[in-house]
Amino acid sequence: MKISKLKLNPTNPRIIKDDKFKKLVQSLKDFPEMMEKRPIVCVTDVDGKMFPIGGNMRLKALRELGMKEIPDEWVVLADDWTEEQRKEFTIKDNVGFGEWNWDDLQENWDSEQLVSWGLDIPGWEEEEEKENKDLSESIEVGYKIEIDCLSENVQEKLYNEFIERGLQCRLLTL
Repeated sequence: MKISKLKLNPTNPRIIKDDKFKKLVQSLKDFPEMMEKRPIVCVTDVDGKMFPIGGNMRLKALRELGMKEIPDEWVVLADDWTEEQRKEFTIKDNVGFGEWNWDDLQENWDSEQLVSWGLDIPGWEEEEEKENKDLSESIEVGYKIEIDCLSENVQEKLYNEFIERGLQCRLLTL
């Protein structure tokens, strides 16, 4: 199918920003086979051209890649749907009903790959730092904590972390 038979949806309610768009373009460049399993859902407009009600951003990315033709199976028509069904699909196709299991992702997936695939990962390190900061703020002056370290490197690392959190501490060598 000639890509010129397709046009962007003139009333698409979604946008894609520069960085995300670059990731989508790269994603389709690296893994075009995914279009076979997740085709663009289109309807035919009065001018005879088809426009996406699902996959508008992918169409934009395919154009960015300079594609002039795409396999027919990358496009599915929904001309038999009512206007109400088309609108409903446009929204439901883009709504993320589920949530990510961040613990599972952190444990079993490569974070760099996830980011390159377009997943926005909340700062796992930032969350850990916040928890540690909250803990340090809850410790009142006057409390004493003793930590036995088996190596000088570990002791120095802990000392520096405590200082960075604004805790008063001192090193004692046994």
